[in-house]
Amino acid sequence: MGRIGLIVLVIILGVGFSSVMVVNEGERAIVSRFGEILKDNVEGQPVTRVFAPGLHFKIPAIDKVKYLDARIQTLDGAADRFVTSEKKDLMVDSYVKWRISDFEKFYLSTGGGNVATAESLLQRKINNDLRTEFGRRTIKEIVSGERDELQINALENASESSQDLGIDVVDVRVKQINLPANVSSSIFQRMRAERQAVAKEHRAQGKEQSEIIRATIDANVTVKVAEAERKALTVRGEGDALSAKIYADAYNKDAEFYGFLRSLEAYKASFAGNSDVMVLEPDSDFFKYMKSIDGK
Repeated sequence: MGRIGLIVLVIILGVGFSSVMVVNEGERAIVSRFGEILKDNVEGQPVTRVFAPGLHFKIPAIDKVKYLDARIQTLDGAADRFVTSEKKDLMVDSYVKWRISDFEKFYLSTGGGNVATAESLLQRKINNDLRTEFGRRTIKEIVSGERDELQINALENASESSQDLGIDVVDVRVKQINLPANVSSSIFQRMRAERQAVAKEHRAQGKEQSEIIRATIDANVTVKVAEAERKALTVRGEGDALSAKIYADAYNKDAEFYGFLRSLEAYKASFAGNSDVMVLEPDSDFFKYMKSIDGK
């Protein structure tokens, strides 16, 4: 009896635990029995029974429980392409804050409370609303100050269009707006070409200024060199004239001594080298001071 009693106790405890349904804080639960959702009769109308947080009971192996998150959730999907009123493409990254407002409608419209299905349907509705708002505006209007108005209108439209899903849209935000990759690439290439053209123009202007400065400096140098050469020739001419005058004065004072001195200088210059050879007539005036001290 002890062993049988223990087995019976274990079975009773197992059935008791499997009969308990715990709904955590921030959750709601919907129970289906034989494929039919449990409903309550409220004023003669069947209403889906939604279990609030707490401890509840169910029939083991018969009742199936679907737990639904009642908290605010975030839908942050991939960026999508939108077209503005000027037929320009934009890549828009947005996110949505939402929560379940009607658990019965949410459960039925999403195939048994499937969150992935709900977010897919909600994303489609949000994108349609955003596409409408972007299609009414130009890029300048979107970027320069109408983003808040765009988000408010998108939130109002999304709140209205998501009611059939049993969802309450809390917030719609546009995180980032970019141009498509191919458009951005062409814009960057155009900007690069413009900058290169400006740089080329600046280089050309710099080269022109460089040539002007170089030509001016060369002209100044040429003028200064010519002026220096002129002054040098003037000074050399004055020096030669002074030298000639000195020689003339010296010659006039003692012509014989001057002739003798000049002859000695000529002898010294002529016989400075050991291999010098001179062919002259013996009676040439060149040797007159070698024949006689007075040159006669």
